[in-house]
Amino acid sequence: MSDYNELYQQIILEHNKKPRNFKVLEAPNGCSFGKNPLCGDQFAVYTKLDADGKIEDIGFQGDGCAIAKASASLMTNAVKGKTREEALLMRDEFQQMLTTEWSEQECHHLGKLTILSGVKEYPVRVKCATLAWHTLASALEGKTETTTE
Repeated sequence: MSDYNELYQQIILEHNKKPRNFKVLEAPNGCSFGKNPLCGDQFAVYTKLDADGKIEDIGFQGDGCAIAKASASLMTNAVKGKTREEALLMRDEFQQMLTTEWSEQECHHLGKLTILSGVKEYPVRVKCATLAWHTLASALEGKTETTTE
């Protein structure tokens, strides 16, 4: 196994075991529920934006496979402090990274999130990794529900 694959697995296992921002926010100004009916992953994403439109706090709750939970955990760390527009751009780049041929120059806003590019090698798991991102976008757009169908 390559060092990259080993690191990929370690990060997924670590964030699955101890997810960051696994919490319900008090008085969020955005909340959406996302589900992947094919595998049963389901998460709620809570956002709190400050007066400047930056993500002041974010949390998520729910159940999902290790990839889904790790992706949600990594996402919440990455978007905290970003503007709504920056977070949506990151969502678009994350989706592009997992569904098309991409380069790090094209997805330069993702930083450490590129470690999840290995999910692309397992096409049935792409929806697991993108569920939290779609749910975040729904919360930021004022929608209460999303799905990865």
